[in-house]
Amino acid sequence: MATKIFVNLPVKNLIKAIEFFTQLGYTFNPQFTDETATCMIVSEDISVMLLTEAKFQTFTPKVICDATKSTEVLVCLSCESRADVDGMVSKAVAAGGTTYNEPQDHGFMYAHGFQDLDGHIWELIYMEPEAVNQG
Repeated sequence: MATKIFVNLPVKNLIKAIEFFTQLGYTFNPQFTDETATCMIVSEDISVMLLTEAKFQTFTPKVICDATKSTEVLVCLSCESRADVDGMVSKAVAAGGTTYNEPQDHGFMYAHGFQDLDGHIWELIYMEPEAVNQG
């Protein structure tokens, strides 16, 4: 069985977060969705739990980071092509997100990203197939 990853992120407004990520093409698992949380499906093995700040606080004794001022995590997702990277960034900006840097072209790898409505950074990369699994 493959290892699954569940990234947990606090959000200020769950409804707006769901609307934002829906515009990017993501779907949600209704089994794990209520007024305090939703499970965003990224892939078969990756899910993102978007939790209201109050719900998120029940999982940690620490202060929740304000992602608009500090970086608590960088979420990086691979894409199928450079066009997919640019397309997702365009969708995010159209949905109210922002970019935080210019696209980075390293020849074998292309990267760009966006900040969601809560300031969480989502990096998107495309790696040339021949550059993957070398070593």
